[in-house]
Amino acid sequence: MKTKRLILYIVLIFFMFVYLLPFWSAITTSLKTGKQVTMTTPIQLVLPPYFGAYKAAFSELKKPVLNSLLFTTFATIFSVMIGSITGYVLAKLLKGSTSKKLLIFITLGIFLPYQSILIPLLRIITKLGLYNTILGMILTHTAYGVPITTLLFTNYYYEVPDELIEAAKVDGASPLKIYTSIVFPISIPAFVVTAIYQFTNIWNDYLFGVVLTRGEEAMPATVKLANLKGSFVANWNIQMAGALIVAIPTLFIMIALGKYLIRGYTSGAVKG
Repeated sequence: MKTKRLILYIVLIFFMFVYLLPFWSAITTSLKTGKQVTMTTPIQLVLPPYFGAYKAAFSELKKPVLNSLLFTTFATIFSVMIGSITGYVLAKLLKGSTSKKLLIFITLGIFLPYQSILIPLLRIITKLGLYNTILGMILTHTAYGVPITTLLFTNYYYEVPDELIEAAKVDGASPLKIYTSIVFPISIPAFVVTAIYQFTNIWNDYLFGVVLTRGEEAMPATVKLANLKGSFVANWNIQMAGALIVAIPTLFIMIALGKYLIRGYTSGAVKG
């Protein structure tokens, strides 16, 4: 038994090493000068560390990171709230075949590739005067996020006991009152899981950002990060520093909400 456990630990340590090696290479590369990058291997740490790459990357990414934080936060809130309300309606108010047909119709949006809607999306956003604006990015990501958030919340609300809803109706509570007083409080784990999923997807998106923005007025951090490579010479130390800076918000959310995320994954259902 001890031998099997030892082998298991060795295998886990090996995979952890393989998984963290690219992250370590990014850190070491970001702490080198341009000359040191070409003279050393990516995993080699050079002392003393050079922080000039972080300064250069931050000066370029400051405005795009703020743009991404702004539209990602609002798009996450809007898409999660709309998905929650829609899921509640489909799971507890409509029910039956009508609910299932509507759910299928809404969730078809999950399977639409970004590339298939780029031209009509660009034309609509342009006609609305929202091209290269934060509001345009918010609306785009909200609309594209509603199908998946609706699916997640609908499946979650299917597990909420109907007895809770019926008891509230007997007491004279309206559908809105039932949602705000009963359904919403017990669905916090679902909100956390869905919000983290949405925030990560929106933050890491590149395609919508490169198509719907121009210049730095509304450009997201991912697009600006890709532009750090340069036209003729790749400044790998600046790129790696920029990549680590861009990764900070999602990393912070994972660390701060990690216990709630695990609770949401393991909650499964609300037991009556």
